[in-house]
Amino acid sequence: MIVFGISVQVLFAQFAPQAGLSGTTAIHKDSSVFVNWAIGGTITRGWKDISDKSLGLAEVGDESYIPGMAGNGIVSLGDGGQAVVTFNKPIKNGPGFDFAVFENGFIDQTLKPGTAFLELAFVEVSSDGINFFRFPAISNNDTTIQLESFDGIDASKINNLAGKYIVNYGTPFDLSDLANVNGLDVNQITHVRIIDVVGSINESFATKDSRGAKINDPWPTPFAQSGFDLDAIGVIHQRDDVGTTEIRSEQIVVYPNPLQRNGEIHITTGHNTSLDVKLINLIGEELMHERTENGWSNLTDVPSGVYYLHISTDNGIVYKKVVVQ
Repeated sequence: MIVFGISVQVLFAQFAPQAGLSGTTAIHKDSSVFVNWAIGGTITRGWKDISDKSLGLAEVGDESYIPGMAGNGIVSLGDGGQAVVTFNKPIKNGPGFDFAVFENGFIDQTLKPGTAFLELAFVEVSSDGINFFRFPAISNNDTTIQLESFDGIDASKINNLAGKYIVNYGTPFDLSDLANVNGLDVNQITHVRIIDVVGSINESFATKDSRGAKINDPWPTPFAQSGFDLDAIGVIHQRDDVGTTEIRSEQIVVYPNPLQRNGEIHITTGHNTSLDVKLINLIGEELMHERTENGWSNLTDVPSGVYYLHISTDNGIVYKKVVVQ
């Protein structure tokens, strides 16, 4: 009788490595694959340190840094913070990757060889601005020892998490990963939501990947520039058959802005056209929806805060930020 000895090892899948290494999927910001960039978005700040809320919220950057190509400044989301980002044409599911998210990670001599300082985030998409669906994120980082504030991460251990790559290199996402999700049209992505990963392995604060495993990234980062730093979102495949650029934002005037609670708001386009108007809050929830002709005033009982008007005409779509006092 012959007995064969079999050595069984638990092997975690390895994913694409850091920018500059063979097999990476990192895309440089100057790549010709990008056909467009985000045009705006809203931010909901997270804490500098979710375990010590007395330190307050993250502070660096604001919504003005979201539009345009990477390298024009960042906005820090803080622990658990989020950004809902919009585009002038919907993103569509094409061959290969469809868009890429940029952060400002780095490599230096203080880090363990083969690692980079990376702050991670979940990525979700929506085809209606209301219902969001998350890419299936995986983190194979060890979760027995907390990564400290400036420790490094091996990019080959993470997948479908924004922030995988260092500054100037986008982490790409393929909408095919969500092609069979009910309620999502992968050829009509109008919003991308970025949600900071709280990298704590403490069960009280931990965030988890698609398998329920804790995600360990450098934490805490109790500074003004805390959590995921959103630089830009570049579009690779978009719907060019949708005329969302045929009407310019400056052609639509919303007034008064700011306005008082229960006050009337008016929308003019400079010509007679039918408007389909949705009022959306900072987390993408639709609060009101009305079809109107050059004017809209149904803001009764809307709480004070910052909102977006999603204004559709026969010639395209425009987003306008409004403040209710």
